[in-house]
Amino acid sequence: MASELRIEGLRAGYGGVQVLYDVDMHVRAGETVALLGTNGNGKSTVIKCVTGQLVPTAGRITAVIDGTEHDLVGLRAEEVVGLGIALVPEGRRLFPKLTVEENLHLGAFREAARPKLQQGLEFCFEVFPRLAERRKQLAGSMSGGEQQMLAIARALMTQPKMLIVDEPSVGLAPILVSKTIETIGELKKRLGLTVLMAEQNFQQAVRIADRGYVLVHGKIEMHAENAEELRNNQMVRKLYLGID
Repeated sequence: MASELRIEGLRAGYGGVQVLYDVDMHVRAGETVALLGTNGNGKSTVIKCVTGQLVPTAGRITAVIDGTEHDLVGLRAEEVVGLGIALVPEGRRLFPKLTVEENLHLGAFREAARPKLQQGLEFCFEVFPRLAERRKQLAGSMSGGEQQMLAIARALMTQPKMLIVDEPSVGLAPILVSKTIETIGELKKRLGLTVLMAEQNFQQAVRIADRGYVLVHGKIEMHAENAEELRNNQMVRKLYLGID
């Protein structure tokens, strides 16, 4: 069964600094939803709240996994992963002194994923043949594009129902950004995943997004029901495309 995510009245910050103000979002089952915004507007803070890295000061975050509703607020990060929600973090966050294969093995620590470890490895190496070629190479010695492949593959090793992707374009050359976004779109279709993707590269994000939200100074300023509506929105055209 597909999974969905609902965020209602979310407020969060760091110390005395509030970053998010009453954020409402809904990611329906099987959708790819883009959370757009330039740097410093709170996209990663939303992701941290969803994945158990930051406790909100107010609001609700609920996920429906295999027909069961779960309240994510207050869960530890490993508990969120245990539900089947996987994160591809900004900056990749690999274990640089471990090999490709060792990083992938660590991705399968979730109880539901352990019996499928070999199956997961075979799938990841099929999707990313370069990783199969470099399975014994240290992750820290790989190129940025290869590391991004590994970060996505590590998330897939958890056997996720929902994929949370934070800024997949950061630090990559344009051609690699395009390939990474395409891969996320293909995996979503192939595995029936629900995807929430925080991204500042508007042009790339709308290629695979079913819907989108624009976050400005910690508030949702626009919600589009489809990619075409997102492209044609006046605020988006001004902020991202330089068109008045």
